[in-house]
Formats: sequence, C-alpha cells, structure tokens
Amino acid sequence: MVNLLDPTNVITRMFEARKYEDMFEYCKKLLEKNPNDLLGLQNAGLALLHLDKFEEAISFCEKVLDIKNSDSYALKNKIYALESLKKYNEAIECCNIILQSNPKDVWALNSMGLSLNELDRHDEAIEFYNKVLELDENDTTALMNKAISLTHLKKFHESIQFYDKAQTSDSSLKEAAIAKSRLFQKLGLEDEAFLSAQGVLLKDFDKIKNDAKNNKCSVFHQFCENEYELLESKTTSD
Repeated sequence: MVNLLDPTNVITRMFEARKYEDMFEYCKKLLEKNPNDLLGLQNAGLALLHLDKFEEAISFCEKVLDIKNSDSYALKNKIYALESLKKYNEAIECCNIILQSNPKDVWALNSMGLSLNELDRHDEAIEFYNKVLELDENDTTALMNKAISLTHLKKFHESIQFYDKAQTSDSSLKEAAIAKSRLFQKLGLEDEAFLSAQGVLLKDFDKIKNDAKNNKCSVFHQFCENEYELLESKTTSD
C-alpha cells in the first residue's frame, strides 16, 4: 500500500501538479528538521528551477554537492540553472565533473556541446556531439545542435545533411525542415528550399524533381499534384 504521507510521494504529487511554490515550502520544512536532508535539498533546488529562481536553485545544488561532491542529479540541475543564467564556462566545469565519472553520459555530452556553441566554440562543440552520435546515431539533440554548429562554420551542405538526419529520426521536428529550407535558400537552390519547407526528406528530392522534368512542370506543381493524388487515394480507401 502506498504511503501518501511519505515525503517522496508528497513531493512527487506537488511536482506533477506543478505546485512548485508549495513544493519548495514543503522542502523547507524538511530542511528545518534536518539541514542535510538530500531529498529536501534536491527538490528545493528543482522547485526553484521551475520558478525561474536560478541563483537560489544553484545554492541548493551546491549544498547537495557539499555532501556528495559528484552527485549527478545536483550537477545537472546546476548546469541547467547556469545555462539559463548564460554562465556557460561554469556549466562546462560542471559537465566535466559528470564526464569524469561517466564519459558516456549523453545528457552531459550534449550540454557540453550546447555551452560551447553559446561561446562560439563550434569546432569543439561538434566533438561532443560526435561522441553522442557514436553512442546513439539517432539522438536528435546532437543532430540538431551539430547542424547548428556547422551552419555557424558556414558548412551549409553538411549542416543540411544533419538537419535531414534529425528530421528522419523525428518527423515532428518542424524546425529542422525550416532550417534546411533556409540553408538551401542561402545556396540559391529554390526548388530544394521549397521541398524542404514542405517537410520532404533529401532521399525523396530526386524523384519529385525527375517527375517534374518528365511531366514538363515546375517542382511546385509536381509536389501539389503528388499531394492531391495522395489525398484522393486516402479518400477512396475511406
């Protein structure tokens, strides 16, 4: 039987209900009884993060780290707060602590890349995204951020490839299609820019372009015709 008064369960209910002020006050009461209560310290920091009180959140994370100097949960909350405060060099220091304990921590590798991106250290950022992609080639965070880094480095063709991979991994990533379209526009490739904006993947470009050529029409008209035929087939099957 679940003990509804157990502090972990109380905090979980408040968090799920997004009652972050109540959650913080509850944690404060736990800490009045025991200033070193890790549950209270961790979740006080978490509540403050969600209240956008980042400096205060960091102070609670540091109290945890005074007790457990490599606590991954506290370090990740501290990194999030530091990123929100644009203190990217400090965030990198915290990422390094996590990676010393676990070099394959995907979250820390991605966060390291993100902070390096924000510091315009894009070549270094790519090194960390590559480490993530060695562990999971479909990690959309690494794919998207590597594409962003490549764009900053003016490597537009490579950037397009990684936006396309991100889109292939997660078709709901509308921002990948938009970014890909803008890069094609920079390259002066209007048909490719149009197709990208419609969410078409690179692997499908050639067929649409060839069909347009064979039908002696524009890529725009060919795409519209394909969409109409698809709609017709769905209507007929229904």
